[in-house]
Amino acid sequence: MAPSWSLSALKNQRQLCKNVCSPLFLRSLTEGSDAGWFRSMFPHKVEARKDAHSNLLSKKETSNLYKIQFHNVKPECLEAYNSLSVEVQTKLHCDKDYPCEVVGSWNTWYGEQDQAVHLWRYSGGYPALTECLNKLKLNKEYLEFRKERSKMLLSRRNQLLLEFSFWNEPTPRPGPNIYELRTYRLQPGTMIEWGNHWARAIKYRQENNEAVGGFFTQIGELYVVHHLWAYTDLQSRQETRNAAWLKEGWDASVHYTVPLIQSMESRIMYPMKNSPLQ
Repeated sequence: MAPSWSLSALKNQRQLCKNVCSPLFLRSLTEGSDAGWFRSMFPHKVEARKDAHSNLLSKKETSNLYKIQFHNVKPECLEAYNSLSVEVQTKLHCDKDYPCEVVGSWNTWYGEQDQAVHLWRYSGGYPALTECLNKLKLNKEYLEFRKERSKMLLSRRNQLLLEFSFWNEPTPRPGPNIYELRTYRLQPGTMIEWGNHWARAIKYRQENNEAVGGFFTQIGELYVVHHLWAYTDLQSRQETRNAAWLKEGWDASVHYTVPLIQSMESRIMYPMKNSPLQ
């Protein structure tokens, strides 16, 4: 049998619906202390921009361009590859005729095995990169190095990066340290939102000097973010990361950035002996 409704009950139901759907009620949910759970049910609106996100998020006081290289090395050649790379990189790093410098060089410990990761800085942006490439084409020693190196590699790829304005400038540091490279592949169109959240979130991760650098891609695979962290060892990494969750605000930062991510990857790396980041 269908339930019977009194006239007064129907009126009460109708009034409740009006109250729940009213602008005042919705505003109280999105602005109150319990707003987080309600806002998370809806897509975040990002205001239309009239400038490239690279101009809005990157450092204005520098014109640095970064290149990150991933070299997958034949397992039997890793030691020879490291020795050869150290020799040639050190010469380029110290040669003032080349407007580039090695920020850090590592071998992957946990993650893709038999892999080398190199981070370069070009002081002067794209013109500096072009100048280096043109000079290296005429550098016979470097061309021989590339020829010899090619025999040791299974694959290689690179990306050109800019650094986030709110992250530390990567500077040399003594060791021993291990490094974590966390790579996030974002949903296209969400870089500004990511930057807005991390501009606040980074303050929760700087007390122990673990934040090394934060970058986003300009050329190569796009909408990719790299965060570089330094720790004394894996135990200190665990303790540092756990401590972040005890700080009010870190959980909200994670909550709002996770939906922006398509995939993520973590590499634990140890520095090669020529790396300024030890």
